[in-house]
Amino acid sequence: MCLGICGRINSVNLPFASIDIKGIETIVNVELVNNPAKGDYILVHAGFAIEKIDEEYFHYLDGVLEEMLKEDDGH
Repeated sequence: MCLGICGRINSVNLPFASIDIKGIETIVNVELVNNPAKGDYILVHAGFAIEKIDEEYFHYLDGVLEEMLKEDDGH
């Protein structure tokens, strides 16, 4: 099974962007996304931004990830 993680772009220096994923800053390749810009929400898999997403879907996915992490901790 593959898992995509959502994040928000902090800055862009093509072909890479600095993004925030749950408070952790990381660098991903954004060549697969059209016109990546600061503030965009993206879906990331294996170090590549694969899709822009809207803010509502970002918050939904973030909530799903939170639930998965809680279940993994046994809570």
